[in-house]
Amino acid sequence: MNAHRWIWQQPKWPHFQWQSEQLAPLLRSCVEAQGRLLGRMGAVDAFSESQNILDTLLQNIVTSSAIEGEQLNVGSVRSSLARRLGIKEQGATNARSEGLAELMLDATQAYDQPLTLQRLFTWHHCLFPDSNDGLSKPILVGQLRDEAPMQVISGRLDKPTVHFEAPPRIGLEDQLTGFLDWFANSQSSVELDPLLRAGIAHFWFVTLHPFDDGNGRLTRALTDLALAQGERQAIRFYAMSASILEDRAGYYRILENSQKGGMDITHWLAWFLETLLRSLEHALLRIDRVLVKARFWNAHRADGLLPEQVKVLNRLLDGGPRGFEDDINAAQYQAVAKVSKATATRHLTDLLDKACLVKLAGGGRSTRYQINTQGIPNP
Repeated sequence: MNAHRWIWQQPKWPHFQWQSEQLAPLLRSCVEAQGRLLGRMGAVDAFSESQNILDTLLQNIVTSSAIEGEQLNVGSVRSSLARRLGIKEQGATNARSEGLAELMLDATQAYDQPLTLQRLFTWHHCLFPDSNDGLSKPILVGQLRDEAPMQVISGRLDKPTVHFEAPPRIGLEDQLTGFLDWFANSQSSVELDPLLRAGIAHFWFVTLHPFDDGNGRLTRALTDLALAQGERQAIRFYAMSASILEDRAGYYRILENSQKGGMDITHWLAWFLETLLRSLEHALLRIDRVLVKARFWNAHRADGLLPEQVKVLNRLLDGGPRGFEDDINAAQYQAVAKVSKATATRHLTDLLDKACLVKLAGGGRSTRYQINTQGIPNP
């Protein structure tokens, strides 16, 4: 094998390099988006803020597992998070959801606590509270991986493709000590941008691949910790794992290419910042909807609307997975409100009269209705 096939075999490992001038525009865009997001959140009421934080943390946990191909019980994870955040929600929990919620909240809310090897072991236990039940090859939980080579492989068994090989087990403790020392010392560095620090931490830790399983999920939790440290706040308004999942193939591709390259990781950091920017922009859109919704109900709180009308309007205002993206027709109103066709028509007419909805172009059965945002200030 080529002596320098992997980046950790380079003589200067782990002294990374990057082209600052190439990354500067992306850094500026991310910092600007962070500022706008924090400013918008200042206008959100306490209830909406707590729900948004819950939704963001839930999305981060679920999508981080989905990147690895694991589908979680979303309801259980949400219930575990809600209980820890002091939000009253009904729902059953299990050891898995409790562990994931504990890990996420420790990584984000305890951002001022030092990252130690013991803390990483605790996180690993949170990931795998009962993982060895029924497994032929038990996972080494809460300890470093064994002596076997740690490789990421695909293809035929007789002709495998090795996408990545981690540093050998011998010397792994020293490698981790070096990383943890850097992570602690770089937090107060005035020369290293906090967002670049998060990207470097992500790449460095996932390259070490110190555990038997769960390295990707721990890496993304560690990234959330680094971002929280950079922002100096525990409140999370954006889910970077969700944006990574959107480009899952690109994520693995840039990691593989960078781990086979030299010490210049500019391409990785550019991908990281682009993905972070996308997650911030998604969060801004979500917050805009929250603000529009608050202002809409402030304008229509005295309209005497029926519960069915309120339900449909909230679905329209929420948009995305929870609602309708833009508009609704009479049949959809009837289905959501669970009313007759005649009642749906009356309700829609009333909402038009009260300026809650506007009628879009078209007529008859194709008539569609949209939230009337006229007179509601832009967020």
